[in-house]
This record gives sequence, C-alpha cells and structure tokens, in this order.
Amino acid sequence: IDACKKILAAEIRILSPIIHGEKGTHKELLLGLIKDGYVRVRIDNEDYDLNDKFELSKTKKHNIEVIKFCKECKKNMCEKCFEGHEQLFSDHHILDVTDSNKCDEVVKKVIEEQGRVDGLVADAGITKDALIGKMSEDMFDQVINTNIKGVFNIVKSVHPYMDEKKYGSIVTVSSIVGQYGNIGQINYSSSKAAIIGLTKSCAKEFARKGQNIRVNTICPGYIMTDMLKTVPQDLLDKFASQTMLKRLGEPEEIANVISFLLSDESSYITGSVIDANGGMRL
Repeated sequence: IDACKKILAAEIRILSPIIHGEKGTHKELLLGLIKDGYVRVRIDNEDYDLNDKFELSKTKKHNIEVIKFCKECKKNMCEKCFEGHEQLFSDHHILDVTDSNKCDEVVKKVIEEQGRVDGLVADAGITKDALIGKMSEDMFDQVINTNIKGVFNIVKSVHPYMDEKKYGSIVTVSSIVGQYGNIGQINYSSSKAAIIGLTKSCAKEFARKGQNIRVNTICPGYIMTDMLKTVPQDLLDKFASQTMLKRLGEPEEIANVISFLLSDESSYITGSVIDANGGMRL
C-alpha cells in the first residue's frame, strides 16, 4: 500500500490519507511523522506511539485519528496537547490512481471532510519486469499507467485546492533506476524518469504566480520493502556492496526524507531531486 497522506506540520493541517497502489512505506511514513513529533496516531481506538508496530489493511477501512502535539512536550501529552486534539480523518480511501475521475472524487471527499489539502505524497507504484523481447504491451502499459499517469492524475486533482490557498507541498517518489536505468525494467525506469520531469515542470508551473506551492521528488535506492522480499539474497548482497554505506536502505529512512520535504523545514526547496540511495550508482 502506498500513500498520499494527511500529516501535521507545525501548526498547519496538511493532507488526509489516500491509501492506494500496492506495497510501500505507508506505515514507516506514519511512524516517521510520529518520530518527528507531528502526530500521535489512533487506529481503531488503539493508540500508537513511536516504538509501536501496526498494520493497515489493503481492503478494510480503518478508523484513524491524529492528535497534535504542542512543541513544548512532544513526548508527554498535556492539557495543551489535548486542547489541540482534532479528528483529522475518519478513515482512509482506497483509490485506483489510474482513474482520473476517482482521483477527483476522493480528493473532493477529503476537502469536504477536512476543508483543505496542504501536502501530498504521490508514490503509487508497481513493477512488471522482463527483458524487452519478453515484455508485453500490457506489461508496459500497466506500469506506465500506474506509476506516471497515476501521479499525474492525483497531482492534477489536488492542485486546484492548493492553488486556491496558495500553499502546499507535493512529494513524488521516483527511483534510482529512473536516473540510471536497469536491465529488465524498461517500463519501470521509464515511468520513474518521467516522474522527475513531471516534478520539475509542476514546480515551475505551480509557483509561477508567486504561490507557495513546492514540488520535489525523492529517488530511493534499493529499500527493504515487500517489493524486494522476492529478490534472491545474493542479488541483495550485490546491491548492498554497490553502495558507499555497504547496506540497503530501510523504509523509515525514506519516510524521514518525505517528512522533511512536506514540512516547512524545507520551505526553500522546490523542483529538487533528492537522492536517498546510500551513495549507490548502478
């Protein structure tokens, strides 16, 4: 499951979660935000803190609440914290990002529930790997439709509401193979390369009239998500040896970068491509 999420940054209400796609770092993103002191998460009436583990179902709708922390006591809930408590969203939305009409509908629901959208993480992605001689047109189209058209659809749906407020932060998720290519991944690498171009173009377009709308992308290297669990260990060891840090990345390390890019701490960063690959070059 990948996520366009609602987060809290400083005193600002940001985006409601739109859970979509297949497998990714949605849990680590939430935990990363908890770590940064933005939120405390309550899922199905159970509280979760930094060291807690939790799972989100791909099919079941969860009742999710986020509690604001005051800056003075991130770790200790006090009366001031409870005064700032808000139910920011009642559940998440399962969304096929390849359907532009569904994107419009879900974002409209988010606006009706929350009143505004200030941040978006657009990272739905799939793989259908094969050498070009064995890659069917359908395999190519499925990856392109999800990985780049899906990003285009959700960004297009969210942008008018950010434009109205003249404020927002959008983070797309590209990949190291979008920068350097990869054998057997012509469809995937093409889609991830396209995300970089989309991001830079949106950054220019969305701020052209002085709006404070930032758009950045992150290019993860090989990260230990479910997508890599089917890769043979000898290949994983090879990938790790190609990094300067001699290890693969953890999902929470990507979540930390996304959290930073969404927050006002990155207020002078836009149109940027952030490498998070341990110093790897394919």
